[in-house]
Amino acid sequence: METVALQVSEAIAYINQTLDYAYPTIVVEGEVSSFKVNQNKYVFFDIKDDSGTLGCFMSVYQLRTQLEDGMKVRVVANPKLTNWGKFSLNIRDVKPVGEGSLKRAFELLRAKLEKEGLFAPERKRELPVIPTRIGVISSTNAAGYVDFVKILSERWGGVELIVAHTQVQGMDAPRQMIRALEYFNQMAEPVDVVAIIRGGGSADDLAAFNDEPLVRAIAASRVPTIVGVGHEVDVSLADLAADVRAATPSNAAQILVPDKQDVRHGVMASVRAMVAAISSLHAEQLKLVTTQRQYMADRTVSIYERLTERHAQLAAVLSQLDPRSALKRGYALVFDESGKPLGNRAVKIGQKLRLETNRYVINTGGVEDVTEKLT
Repeated sequence: METVALQVSEAIAYINQTLDYAYPTIVVEGEVSSFKVNQNKYVFFDIKDDSGTLGCFMSVYQLRTQLEDGMKVRVVANPKLTNWGKFSLNIRDVKPVGEGSLKRAFELLRAKLEKEGLFAPERKRELPVIPTRIGVISSTNAAGYVDFVKILSERWGGVELIVAHTQVQGMDAPRQMIRALEYFNQMAEPVDVVAIIRGGGSADDLAAFNDEPLVRAIAASRVPTIVGVGHEVDVSLADLAADVRAATPSNAAQILVPDKQDVRHGVMASVRAMVAAISSLHAEQLKLVTTQRQYMADRTVSIYERLTERHAQLAAVLSQLDPRSALKRGYALVFDESGKPLGNRAVKIGQKLRLETNRYVINTGGVEDVTEKLT
């Protein structure tokens, strides 16, 4: 049987079809070497162990964490034969594995995002004092979520929870959480705050919360965010990008709503303080009114005494000026025949006059010129 010769491109296509059928996706672990980014679009690196090396290729937008030579990673890839005859792994996902590599990737990405200002304190927003609608991104099967809901209900109650159930670890976890965050940001009636929570775990379990696109989505959220992941000692980049970091899911619930018992005690203490303040003010005002009343009474008595004294003085003056006082000393009042006081007016001889003394009224027969008699 004659062997059919294939064109090079046909051979490459057949090989790739075989690879797609036999190994549509493979997961490989190894150490990164020769890492480089071309034109800020394409990422090339090798993954190797002690006895072998595989070339890797991916787009820069697929790179969800920072890599460097020497880091141990796990890649999810499609094996391909390029048109230039080079075997390569087309990377679908890559993440560091092992404590050292995870820590190094964390430090590299943290430095990059910190330089961009994503963690700056001035861009942090305050959470509502008492939210009425809370968006929750978590796995509803996780113990951390159960604790969060329980404490939230015990502390306050009556809060509406809108829950987006997502994976919180593994390859698909960051993408699912990003979609959930986008959903809450695009709601016609937005929630008051979004809480992203999960309980404790290993560094590998919590690696999803160091995913660069997720961290950027949290920083860009128009709805205030709180992240409570792991235990108190666990710090993720998602924590740093959120408006508020909670140490644990339970702590997130404690931050989001006040304790109704504390609020009740606080209100009662405020009422007691208000009553005491009002009583004190009443006492002060009563004392002031009493003082003012005494002052007004004393002032009134003083004015009355001065007026009384002044009245007595004026009465004495009037008494001295009263013509009738002179009558008591032997003088008489002289009136003409019409009853008008004569005063300094001239009189005529024979004019009738009326004399009024202290005791008598005397009508004369007429005026007599006595000048000659007196001389």
